[in-house]
Amino acid sequence: MALKSIPPPPDPVSIDFYRSALEALDAAHVRFLVGGGFGLAYFTGISRYTKDLDIFVRPGESRYALDTLTAAGFRPEWPWPHFLARVVSDGGRFIDILYNSGNGLTPVDDDWFVHASEGEFLGRRVLVAPAEETLWSKCFVQERDRYDGADVAHLLLRRSATFDWPRLIRRFQGHEPVLLAQLILFHYVYPGEPRIPDWVLSELQQRAESGSADGRLCRGTNLAPHQYRQDIEQWGFDDARRQPLGPLRADDIARFAPPDAQPIH
Repeated sequence: MALKSIPPPPDPVSIDFYRSALEALDAAHVRFLVGGGFGLAYFTGISRYTKDLDIFVRPGESRYALDTLTAAGFRPEWPWPHFLARVVSDGGRFIDILYNSGNGLTPVDDDWFVHASEGEFLGRRVLVAPAEETLWSKCFVQERDRYDGADVAHLLLRRSATFDWPRLIRRFQGHEPVLLAQLILFHYVYPGEPRIPDWVLSELQQRAESGSADGRLCRGTNLAPHQYRQDIEQWGFDDARRQPLGPLRADDIARFAPPDAQPIH
C-alpha cells in the first residue's frame, strides 16, 4: 500500500533546504516526527505553506539534532531552550526543532513515536506527529496574534472518529477545561456533523467541575502569556507556568516577553 503523501512546499528553494536537512537527520539516525503545517496537511488536507518546517524530537535528543544540522551547514539558533531550537537557511527559511511547548505542558515522549503515522514527504518516508498530540499542543495556542482554534476544529472534523480518546483525555490531565472548551466550540462550528462521544464530554465536564486551586492562580498564561501579563505584573496573580506551580523557571518565562516590552502600569 502506498504511503499517504504530505504536500511539498511550492518553491524549489524550500524543497532543497528541507530535503537536505532531512537527509542529514536520517544519516545521523536522529528520530524525528514531521508536524506543524505539513502535519496538519497530512491529517486534514489543508495546505498552508510557510517559511518553516516543524520537526519534533525527544528532549534528550534536541542537542544532537541541532548539532547534526549545524554540521550540515545550517545556522543554529536556540531562542527558547526549554522547548525549541532552530536552524536557519541563507534565504530566511527555518526548521524548528521542538521537544515541548512554550508553556512546558506538552513534552515529546515515547508515545508520540509509538502512535505516529507513516507518510511520505519530499520523496522520503517520514513519521508524522500523531493527530491527538498535535491537537493537544494546539489547544493551548490562544494568543491574540496566534490562535490555533480553527486547526483544532479541522483536526476534530477530519480525525475525531479514529481518535484514541482515553489517551487524549490523559494528555489533558489537570487541564480538562481547555479540551472541553474546544469540543464545545467544535459543536458550534459544525452543528450538523457527528457529535463528540457523549462519554467524552461527560468525563471532561466531571473533571472540570472537580478541579480547584488554592490562592490567586492565573492559568491564562498557559494559553496566551502576553495577554495575561497584567494579571501577573499588576494584579497579584501567581503565574501557573512558574515553578513550583508549573514546569518553567523564571528565566524560561522571561524569554517570552516581547523585545520592546515595557512594564505594565
